Amino acid sequence: MCPVLLLLLAAFGPESQFAAALPENSTGQRFFVVYPENIAYYHPTPPQNRVRITALFNNTVVGIRQYTYNYTEYTLNSGESNEYAVDARLELTRSNISNGTLQITSTSAITVQAISVRNGSMQTALVIPADRLGTSYRPPPIPNIPGTTDVDLSLYVTERAPFRLMILNADRANTVTVAGATTQVLQLQPNQTAQVWLQPDALPTVTAELPVSVAFGHSCAMRDNCTCGLLYTPLLPVPGGNQDFPVPPSGSAYDTSLLLSGPSSVVPLDPNSLRVRSSGSVVLYLPGLLLPLTAESSFGSCFVVNRINDTQTFAVVLVDKDHTDGVHAGKAALPNPQWAALPGTDYVWTRFEVLNTCFIWHSSLTMAVYFGGTNGNGSLFGNPAPVISTFPDYRGCVLTPEVLLIGEQAMGWPESVQYCRNRTLELISISSTPFQAQTYQNILQTKSSSVQDMWIGLRRSSQTGDWYWLNTDPVTDTDWDVGEPGDVDAGQCTMMSLNGTSFPWSDEDCCQPAFPICYGKPVLLQPTVLV
Repeated sequence: MCPVLLLLLAAFGPESQFAAALPENSTGQRFFVVYPENIAYYHPTPPQNRVRITALFNNTVVGIRQYTYNYTEYTLNSGESNEYAVDARLELTRSNISNGTLQITSTSAITVQAISVRNGSMQTALVIPADRLGTSYRPPPIPNIPGTTDVDLSLYVTERAPFRLMILNADRANTVTVAGATTQVLQLQPNQTAQVWLQPDALPTVTAELPVSVAFGHSCAMRDNCTCGLLYTPLLPVPGGNQDFPVPPSGSAYDTSLLLSGPSSVVPLDPNSLRVRSSGSVVLYLPGLLLPLTAESSFGSCFVVNRINDTQTFAVVLVDKDHTDGVHAGKAALPNPQWAALPGTDYVWTRFEVLNTCFIWHSSLTMAVYFGGTNGNGSLFGNPAPVISTFPDYRGCVLTPEVLLIGEQAMGWPESVQYCRNRTLELISISSTPFQAQTYQNILQTKSSSVQDMWIGLRRSSQTGDWYWLNTDPVTDTDWDVGEPGDVDAGQCTMMSLNGTSFPWSDEDCCQPAFPICYGKPVLLQPTVLV
């Protein structure tokens, strides 16, 4: 179950917004987290920070180590998502080097979301797994924020401080170089965080000998009525080559801009052309929000969005305009979505309120999904939804993708069966129309030009003359060529031939040579809790 409420509003308007971009996927078993200093309207109340963890497999043991203050273990099942309170002492202060980090380990894949709260200020961030961190980062240019970037930064007052980088080292001693107008070389011990002040006219690059996590932001960016709040987001490692970034609708171009890190530039948002190309990262800035955009090459097929208590939480989906019927929330298609065009692109978008934990997936291609919301004080928060998988499948969210292996040489049907079994696979049984469509598409993308005729796991019984699948599925959906199959005295095994983009079947002598197609089933998300 995945209760949602459709809302066709500006995705990122004055009442909503988000923050963070994505690696290939967001799942892992080791995570390192820091909580930036949050001044929160100059209010001296202690922080109430949290971490949200979602498990993908049953009996996942999660260990949470809060510096030297506390260590706890929890067990979560597939699809289960919980929030855990973080010791207030872990919030970073003005110190340049800090040992206060949160370390999370698990026995199976999880996603992690950090939630930073202080008085009326709230921000969220998607935590990148340790094995997907990088060694090279390029911060975006600093946005123009009246009252924050146009004041005398020589004052030793936190809310008048410059923007900063937070560089979090993993679990080995490391050397990090921050090169700009001047060069700093940082020697970081395991799990240490360094903070580096930024000057608008001299943005540095960050390189490290070993992978690190880098965040960018301000502890007290000005908002309305002489108040300020936390503004920050994690950064992704430097990508390679030019990439296209669709821009989620912001509701208004006022005070909205795009921050491009390659080359460094601040570009006003054009609401009539919501796509930008860059060789680096792209961050959408709105008052109260930094949202690194997801490049088309980093789209995913399955995401999780968790509702945060006492907030309005929503998801925004960007998908190809001709494939909206493939978007699902939980087990069902979206209930009466109201799709709107994304100007200057081939995408459409919709927004819906999330009432609980929700798994959003597409049956045949990749897309972008963002998470966002507002708390009771109107504070904006959010991040791109954690990516569970980049492998579309008509059956649901893929945890481990299916295996489709075409043999390296032609052989008879019995030999093909044995060839697949020797690899702990099976000669493929494509017994349903949706599975046929998915398999054909995958073959077109992967097979070599020399492969034309292929054996599949359908043959005729020597005793009854009836057709049967090797995996015992019923023989209902077939794709026989015209005039096929022949009578009971014709061929006994099924050959599939590539004819352009179609795959007609024929019954053939089982001793004829053809290439085997071996198959291994995917592992799909099977939540044991109602979400």
